[in-house]
This record gives sequence, structure tokens and C-alpha cells, in this order.
Amino acid sequence: MLQLALQSLQSKMPQPTQTAIMVIGGAEDKVHGREILHSFFGRSGGEDARIAILPCASREPALIGDRYRSIFQAMGAKAIEVLNICDRAQCDDPVLQAYVSDCTGVFLTGGDQLRLCGILADTPLMTILRSRAQAQALTLAGTSAGAAVMGYHMIAGGGSGETPNRSMVDMTLGLGIIPEVIVDQHFHNRNRMARLMSAIAGHRDRLGIGIDEDTCAVFEGDGILQVMGKGAVTIVDPGEMSYTNHAEVSQTEPLCISNLRVHILDAGSCFDLHKRRMTLLNR
Repeated sequence: MLQLALQSLQSKMPQPTQTAIMVIGGAEDKVHGREILHSFFGRSGGEDARIAILPCASREPALIGDRYRSIFQAMGAKAIEVLNICDRAQCDDPVLQAYVSDCTGVFLTGGDQLRLCGILADTPLMTILRSRAQAQALTLAGTSAGAAVMGYHMIAGGGSGETPNRSMVDMTLGLGIIPEVIVDQHFHNRNRMARLMSAIAGHRDRLGIGIDEDTCAVFEGDGILQVMGKGAVTIVDPGEMSYTNHAEVSQTEPLCISNLRVHILDAGSCFDLHKRRMTLLNR
């Protein structure tokens, strides 16, 4: 079926406009307005979109893949494939690689970010996907676990609701799609501010991005992050941090962090990633 779908893509079709990397905090609206999912659909080319759904972070990939397929079909997408990749060897499949090379939108579902990285990291398929997303040749969206993997460094797990400390956050390597950020999702919904601060204290060359549920940080490639959805995006910026005891304390001792900058952005707000300041371009 996928081979036939791939052959049908060879005819010339309009390319997507306003491509973006869409980092979604999880639990996006799938029933009512579907604002974020509609944006992904439109940025991927609308009715002419060629969408790949990667549900491999989920323990029920067939179920979650079919759910998103139904949503995008209802919006009018005619070419959708669920790439149910269960092991790394499948990433060597030339048919799957060809589809990812030609599609206009890729959607990474939620689940377990460690599972997602374990399957995709350092594979030919991931190389294609990352290079096309960074070249603005397609729209890439990731929700929940699919958002967590965006940075070079990734939050694999940890605690919440405590004073920042090293034991609060477990770090590993992500997929490096937006290398300069560390993403945390379900952010205020699960009280993860201290967790993200703990991560940034140990990686002060990165920018922390905390994304609430049903909220999306949209990276369009021009250095501007735009916020859409019902919650907020929290930016934790260590660029002017003057001191932290991160390297000196035990795992459970409180962290001391001085001059850490925090921005909280609602829908319509923008953040200049180069100048490290909020703008109101979409107000």
C-alpha cells in the first residue's frame, strides 16, 4: 500500500507554504476547534498535503496512528501514511525513506521519548527527516514525547513541584532537530518549572522551552518563535546567568541560580531567539 502511495506522489503537486517546526506541549485539541492540528494541516499543504504519521513513541502505535489519520482525513488530506516503525532496522527501508523524502508534513505522536529516540536516532530515516525540517522543506510537528525529542539534549524524565535540584531531571540525548533548545511539555499542567530550571542550570548554553498542554511553539526558521493555543510557552534563558552551584552540590541539595531570565508567552506572543527577547509581532 505504501509503495502504491509513493508512486502516486511522483506527479507534481503544490509545495507547502509557511513550513515550520511545531513543538506541541501535548493534549492538543483533537475534537473541537483543533486549532493546532489545523495549522499543521495547512502548513503541510492543506488538501494537497502528503502527511507521514510516526506513532512509534506510543505503546499502541496502530491505535494512535489511526486516530491522527482520521483527523487529517476529515480535514481533507488525501495522502496520509502511518509509518508504524517498531524497530531500527525498518529505518533502512528505502520505501519509507522515499516517502519521508517526498512528504510535506510529518507528525510525531506522544508516548515515550526514550522509545522514540531509541528507534529513530542515528538512522538514515532520521537524517532525512532532520535535514528536511531544518531546510524548511516540510512541516514537522511533535506532541508530548514528540516535542521532548526536539533538542540535542533531552529531558528523559524526572520529578515536579520541588525546589530545583539535580535529582529532579534525567537528561539524555534527543534527536537534535532544534539543537539549541531543551523542551519540557505538559509544563504548567504538571508543575515542571523547577525541572526545566534544573536542566538549564546544567546546560547553560541551551534555551529552555516549557510548553503547556494544547499549546504550540512554532519555529518558522526566521529566528522567531510564535505561540499558539490555549496555554503558555515559558522561556528559561541562562544567557545572563551569573552563578550556579550545579557542579558543586549533591543530587538532592537545592540549586542556587542567579540572574536566570524567565519569559512567559501567551498566544500571539513571539520570541526572538537571536536577540533573546519577546516581541508582539502577532498582536
